[in-house]
Amino acid sequence: MEQTLPLLNPKATEKNSTDTPIQKTIGQTFKSTAHLTKLLPTGTVLTYQYLVPVFTNQGRCSPLDQHMTCWLIALCALSCFFLSFTDSFRDQTGTVRYGLATTNGFWVIDGSGTVPQDVAARYRIRFIDFIHAVVSMFIFVAVAMFDQNVMHCLYPVPSEDTKKMLTALPVVIGVVGSSLFVTFPTTRHGIGYPISPH
Repeated sequence: MEQTLPLLNPKATEKNSTDTPIQKTIGQTFKSTAHLTKLLPTGTVLTYQYLVPVFTNQGRCSPLDQHMTCWLIALCALSCFFLSFTDSFRDQTGTVRYGLATTNGFWVIDGSGTVPQDVAARYRIRFIDFIHAVVSMFIFVAVAMFDQNVMHCLYPVPSEDTKKMLTALPVVIGVVGSSLFVTFPTTRHGIGYPISPH
């Protein structure tokens, strides 16, 4: 029986030169989305979304709640920055090792092994890593400020201009950040992200 569903075809992963322009566009869209999922701070956002209702008291904040909410946003933004420099690899035994990119190469977090110099050179910090880290922070702050509990906590009675800014700014930051991530993809597989089979 002939398969009619291309997703079930084991050869479907091979490049097909007969793809239509629409199929190529859809394929590129999925590839771009895959790059975004590697770069957006999903673990930090989930932690933030879990904690923010408690810190903001469901949007009814005291001055202490406002300070704690600002600290939560700042700590999560710093987490986004830091996690942009983490990476993982498989050692000679096939064990997954996590580490931190440095200017000299790669530091294995658990200290259980060393990385050969030729491998470590591939993991060293590059300028694009700083761009990804800063953009991740901005995207996180945009997501954080879009949360209704945070808006009601930090801006209990916003002016019309503030409402417009709080509505438009997260969208603009998201579009610009996503465009940068798609244009300049990373090869890092940070902590909590799947690593390549190699």
